[in-house]
Formats: sequence, structure tokens, C-alpha cells
Amino acid sequence: MNNLVEKFNSKCAIALLMAVISLQACKESSSGLALGTLERDRIAHTATASEVVVSLPVAQGKNVSVGDVLVQLDNRQQKALTAKAAAHVAEAKANLEKYRNGARPEEVASASAKLLGAKAALTESEASYIRAKNLVSKGLVSQASLDQALASKDSNSAAVQAAQEALLILTNGTRHEDLLMAEANLAIMQAALASENKKLDDLTVTATRNGLLDNLPWNLGERVTLGSPLAIVLAGDTPYARIYVPEPYRVKISAGDTLSIHVDGISETITGSVRWISSEPAFTPYYALNQEERARLMYLAEVQLPDSYAALPNGVAVQVELP
Repeated sequence: MNNLVEKFNSKCAIALLMAVISLQACKESSSGLALGTLERDRIAHTATASEVVVSLPVAQGKNVSVGDVLVQLDNRQQKALTAKAAAHVAEAKANLEKYRNGARPEEVASASAKLLGAKAALTESEASYIRAKNLVSKGLVSQASLDQALASKDSNSAAVQAAQEALLILTNGTRHEDLLMAEANLAIMQAALASENKKLDDLTVTATRNGLLDNLPWNLGERVTLGSPLAIVLAGDTPYARIYVPEPYRVKISAGDTLSIHVDGISETITGSVRWISSEPAFTPYYALNQEERARLMYLAEVQLPDSYAALPNGVAVQVELP
């Protein structure tokens, strides 16, 4: 009987203890604290080509500044493509300059000489035709000779006209449409060169923000895959607290508000400023939940720490007091 009483009392004590713990948990959950960790912006530099890593100038864990080379990929093939594009630009420029300058004096002189020769041949063929015509009328030559002389005269007349047109082409200059086509071709080649230069520059991965080089996923000598991360930089001198704000407190917090932050391992309270808070809950949409369940919704927020805490590392747990 005594054993039964003791067991009953023990069960009651355990139940009471669990109730106290539950009550304490409820108090803590309703105490207006948002939990999270210290973070920095993660900048992922990805590969734009499948090339071999030939240089890693900066070791992991080192601070980097904008413009520092983080990863160098093999750029020999891209340099050749860039040189080819530059040669096409030079060719297009020369072609455009040729159209703008027009014909050389030597070409005009040659065309003029050909015109004079054609005119002289025409004069001779006209005289031959007249003589053949007179001889036919006297019955001294056949009609075939007259026809041959006429054909020669007509041929030389056409040659004169062709020589005149050729000379006009040289003296009148390049057509406006040809100039426009040459200019357009040059623009195309210059755009292609700019594209190849950009691809060449992308093979040298540089830091775009000041921060800490957190990770280099690829080793020296490895061939990277297109689109894979080459370097991860934790940007920003000072971390921010990434926290989850319970739904009942969402309407009380806006960007720019100041909140009190408690960082594990630091006794003093830090005052931070809300730099961003999500407008969408992190979990189930609120309209699918009842009033009790909506209290479980969380809104992601970022609270910036002062610059004096720049030495704090990422991942440290924080608690933020909510209004």
C-alpha cells in the first residue's frame, strides 16, 4: 500500500514538474524574444567557363578588398578568341576607310585611259563601216563585210559606254548605302570584341566587395564546371543579426527601428538597427491558419550591429528583444 502511495506521489510530482516547465516555456516564448544568428552577406562568384584553376592568390580566411584577384582560370584559349575578334575589327575599320577614301588617283587614271582607247577603237570601226558601206554600194564587197563592220562598230560603241560608266563609278565616290553597311559591319565586330573581352575578364575572378574570403571550393589544377561557385566572400565589415520575428510582433517592427541584441558570450546589450524585415511569413500562409496557429508564423528580419562589433564571427547565436 505504501509503495502504491509513493508511486502515486512520484507521478504527481513529475506531472507537476512538467507543468511548471511547460509554463516556464510558455512564459519564455511570450517574453518578446526573437532568436537567430550573426551573419554577413554571402557573395558567391561563379564560373563562366569550364576551365582549369591556374592560380589561387588569396588563402581562405583572409580579408579581401574590391578588385583583389581571388581565382585565376586558364585564359589561353579565350585570349586567342579575343585576338581573332580584334583582327576582325581591324579588317572592318580598314574596309570602312577604303570606302570613305574612294578610288585612288591611279585607278581613275587607268579608267580614263581605257575610255580613251575605247573611243579610238570606236572611231576606227565607224570609219571602217562607212568604207564598207560605200564599197557595197559599188558592188566591190559583199553584204557580209558590211554586216561585220557594223557589228564591230556597235561593239566598240558599247565598250565606250562601259568605260564611261566605270570612270563615273570611280569619280562619283562610294554609295551612301555601302558606307552604312561598312559602318554597321564595324559596329558588329566591335560588339563581338567587347563580348570576348568580357569573357576574358571573367576568367580572372576578383572581389566585388570588401569582406572575408570564406571558401574556395575548387583546388589548384582542377577543371571547374560551368556555373559552379569559385569563391565565397562574406561581405561587410560588421555582421548583422538574422532573426525570426513571431507573427504577433510583426506589425510593431519596421525598417529603421532600434532593438536590443544579446550575443552569446558578450555580457553587455548591443543596440542594433533593423535594416530589413520580410513582408511574407516563412511558413504556411496566414490565411490557412486559425488565430492560435498564426502565432507560430515567423518573419525573417535583419538587425545591423554597430561598427564597433566588426570582429564578431558568423554563426554566433543571438537573442533580440522585441517591442
